[in-house]
Amino acid sequence: MQKIDVNGINIAYELLGKEGDPAVALTPGGRFTMDVPGLREMAEEFVKAGKRVLIYDRPNCGYSDATLLGASESETQAEALAGLIRKLDLGPTVIAGGSGGSRVSMLAAARDPEICSHLVLWWISGDPIGLMQLATYYCGEAGTLASVGGMEAVMKATSWAENFQKSEQSRAFIKAQDPAKFIEVMQRWAAAYVPSEVSPVPGMTPRDFARLTMPVLVFRSGKSDLSHTRATSEWVHRLVPHSLMQDPPWEDNEWNYRSGQTMAGTEGHTLFRSWPKLVPQILDFIGG
Repeated sequence: MQKIDVNGINIAYELLGKEGDPAVALTPGGRFTMDVPGLREMAEEFVKAGKRVLIYDRPNCGYSDATLLGASESETQAEALAGLIRKLDLGPTVIAGGSGGSRVSMLAAARDPEICSHLVLWWISGDPIGLMQLATYYCGEAGTLASVGGMEAVMKATSWAENFQKSEQSRAFIKAQDPAKFIEVMQRWAAAYVPSEVSPVPGMTPRDFARLTMPVLVFRSGKSDLSHTRATSEWVHRLVPHSLMQDPPWEDNEWNYRSGQTMAGTEGHTLFRSWPKLVPQILDFIGG
């Protein structure tokens, strides 16, 4: 694991595979790190196929720095991803991500299309229930803790726990914030998740979707998944008319099953453990 300064934020990352091989950048969801089960295994499958793979910790995740910049957290993370790809001189890169990682991937590709050779998306968060879950998880918990007990209380926020554990900068930076100003940021970031009548994805405008001129693969979400609804994946597909939509290699209840296993705690974190199964379809899409 190395760190590199991107737009004033220290980003932790790893490059797997051989220098010069075609690049793939993978982004997980939540505030989970590059070490979340399933992601590294997915990266290793791409390496076996002759790809050079970037895995990394987004701002406010893992060993990377915390920041409160940007209109939304996802947009700040997208700028970090695009900047990281450019700083590492990876060239046109397959940008792929699931859940929150799909949102970051879309935003990065729309804002800097030249860095993206192909865009691959699955578990795209959307619709009122899914988006309000995000506002509560990413912003509501920390903002409420700040209002009740100041920044010392925010140190107990579950959504920031791993970043606080792994990054001394993150702990010190967040703890030093003025509670009122911190709450203002949480309110602003939460507002980004308000459902829109013109776009299924927070931060993505119709003009942004029009900038996704590279080949795009969208995996259809399950009917039972209220966090990443089927309607959202189909709306994204319609907004990118040249995109290819495919069914993923798992059952309809994959998200609900994995969420239940993770909450039960019997097998550790299981949300992304099936992601390596996507690799054959992605390789076929990008041309091996």
